[in-house]
Amino acid sequence: MDIAVKGTADTLYIYLSGELDEYNAPAVRARVDRELDAHAGVGQVVIDLAEVRFMDSTAIGFLIGRYKKLKRYSTPLFVRSVGAAADKVLSVSGIYTLIPKI
Repeated sequence: MDIAVKGTADTLYIYLSGELDEYNAPAVRARVDRELDAHAGVGQVVIDLAEVRFMDSTAIGFLIGRYKKLKRYSTPLFVRSVGAAADKVLSVSGIYTLIPKI
């Protein structure tokens, strides 16, 4: 799993590429959490999933964990560029009620 981070004055963009599953989740979680802590004053966070080739239910836990972390900072979280396979996993879970897709 590759992670790229870019920020603007108001938005932190996190680009994930590869597979987000039980094997990769701990390292992804640690890296993303470091970035979220480093950018605690940002207005919003967008996780881009365009290059995610596979995700399982572990990805739902990853996203909910980041949502809860950002809620402490009163920072909204969004996902974007969700592929068809990922969209199916996320839609079935109902996660879009917490983390909107833009």
